[in-house]
Amino acid sequence: MANIAVSPFMMSNATLKVAADNYEAAVSSVEFAPTSATSTWKGLTPTAVFTFAQTSTWTVALSFAQDWATTNSLSRYLFDNEGKTVAVAFTPKAGGATIYANIAIAPGSIGGAVDSVAVSTVTLGVVGKPSFTAPTA
Repeated sequence: MANIAVSPFMMSNATLKVAADNYEAAVSSVEFAPTSATSTWKGLTPTAVFTFAQTSTWTVALSFAQDWATTNSLSRYLFDNEGKTVAVAFTPKAGGATIYANIAIAPGSIGGAVDSVAVSTVTLGVVGKPSFTAPTA
């Protein structure tokens, strides 16, 4: 059995491209997450139990500073493009691997608490699943 080396990283110099624009300056968190499920069938005998893995569905959660003053801010982009599917490219570590996905756009929240930065978190559906391979045109 092989000992597999681990290479953890600090997410502090990442990039996030949504459609044609980079938004990493506005975003504080990006997290792709799978939801996995299984189906189980049981027969009449104790040994007649069968479990089947289902294909995972994926989402991506983005936390970002709200910006309603800048015409092409992420806040405005999500608001103006609700329902569209667009490509994203996320590189969690400069010089590292890039994760590509197509996501379904939904708007974030507007406003927040007094005396604090207005932030928003959206969870967007991923069409299919993320990939480490860039899509072909």
